Amino acid sequence: MSSGVTGRDRMSRLEIFQYPYGSDNYGVLLHCAQHNQTAVVDAGDADATNAALAQRGWSLDHIWITHHHGDHTAGLAALIAHHNAAVMGPIHSAKRFGNFDHALDNGDHFTFAGRQVDVIATPGHTVDMINFHLPSERLAFTGDTLFALGCGRLFEGDAPMMWRSMERLLALGDDTVIYCSHEYTAANAKFAVTIDPDNAALRARVADIDDLRARGLATVPTTMALEKATNPFLRASDDGIRSHLGMMSASDAEVFAEIRRRKDNF
Repeated sequence: MSSGVTGRDRMSRLEIFQYPYGSDNYGVLLHCAQHNQTAVVDAGDADATNAALAQRGWSLDHIWITHHHGDHTAGLAALIAHHNAAVMGPIHSAKRFGNFDHALDNGDHFTFAGRQVDVIATPGHTVDMINFHLPSERLAFTGDTLFALGCGRLFEGDAPMMWRSMERLLALGDDTVIYCSHEYTAANAKFAVTIDPDNAALRARVADIDDLRARGLATVPTTMALEKATNPFLRASDDGIRSHLGMMSASDAEVFAEIRRRKDNF
């Protein structure tokens, strides 16, 4: 499965190739023909990444790591051994791996194929989580922070921490295309309608998701506009959700925490 996103700076088209691995993970290749550079987001499966590179006829220049979990890093050593690729990863797990060429934190940036890549720290799922944002391309890679219709489980952080991370992502433009790391959307949709039952946009999206999955198609990528309209984890300020939860006077962080608690027990 693949999709192309046209750059906003008159550079040649940036090609995006999404490929599955494991039970529900996605890896993503980004390629610029003009600069002949390719990056991969996360390194959970070296064989799957190498097969995707071979399918496209690309060589690997960058490896972008979102966080330390094995389904995102298990193939890192093999990819480093096979490719002359620079590794960009979160500063808070650099010592764990010892092989990041660039250890990154919130507000850092680097250049890929003539394009600026901004680093957004989004702790919560893990404390080391970072996301990658390409402003010129209206692209963001959110790892296990923001999913289509969901958000990551809180393994290391807490709900207030994760809500602050959600607020950072909410600042992205509505036209930002969001690539997340798992095909969880159908399960997320079943939960979302229990939190936001009167949302017509959500009901329409659930029907679209059911159709895509019935045809064996991916529900990723998504857009920030669609997530703002339908993802309950981004909609803590919505009066309909607050009323449904009986939390009209609660803070956004408290509403988010209740939604996350309910999802954990769904």
